[in-house]
Amino acid sequence: MAEAMISGIVNTRKIPPNQLYVTNRSNVKRLQNLEKVYGINTVTRENLQLDKMDLIVLAMKPKDVLTSLQSIKNYMKPNQLILSVLAGVSTKFLEQHLPSGQQVIRVMPNTSSMIGESATAISAGEQTSPQNIKTAKELLQGIGEVYVIPEEKMDIFTGIAGSGPAYFYYLMEHMEKEGLKAGLPEDITRQIIAQTIVGAAKMIQENSSTPSVLRKKVTSPNGTTEAGLQALSMNGGGKAISSAVKEAANRSREISTGLETALEKAL
Repeated sequence: MAEAMISGIVNTRKIPPNQLYVTNRSNVKRLQNLEKVYGINTVTRENLQLDKMDLIVLAMKPKDVLTSLQSIKNYMKPNQLILSVLAGVSTKFLEQHLPSGQQVIRVMPNTSSMIGESATAISAGEQTSPQNIKTAKELLQGIGEVYVIPEEKMDIFTGIAGSGPAYFYYLMEHMEKEGLKAGLPEDITRQIIAQTIVGAAKMIQENSSTPSVLRKKVTSPNGTTEAGLQALSMNGGGKAISSAVKEAANRSREISTGLETALEKAL
């Protein structure tokens, strides 16, 4: 995810590559590769001059957040903006372990950020200025579309957008199986399915009609689409989709609560 953000920022030229500094715990080869590919600056943690940075992105594993926050908090200034890509870590938790008044924004991209098509949610901490929210949104548009939402809605966002790509891949798996059974070549079948999903998505993006209205428009009485939709309904298709979103959101909530509880106990 960190590399996807680097790639998006470099490609959109929001920030010149020579103004980007990247570090990690100890993987020097990884840093060298990033520097070679993107033309950015890479430094060891010991040589990173945090007090001179305008914006800092935290993209380590959530379990390492406390160690990282403790290592940087003495170098932070209130006017610096921190973007956190740490799943399950709230802005409140970050604020509690950083200097008073620190500006923090929580970022939740999805895996499509790798191709610049992420649905990314951002939620600002209590001290974050409207200008910095705007800055974060503009910066993250390099990896896709960005939506500003209340932090308490992050779990349902995760259920829809964070886990959503997997739902579509699962759907595609089953559609592909039927195409192959009927004798369509695998590569053609996969492209047909992908293009069908892309087309449907663009219809939603470029049309003011709701999904329900668009569905009804393509469903002729006693036609093929109606037969397919009836089969979906009879086999619990709609209920299954709703359950998937709800369960993913519930699990996101459980993980967040459990992670922060474990981190607090580690203090």
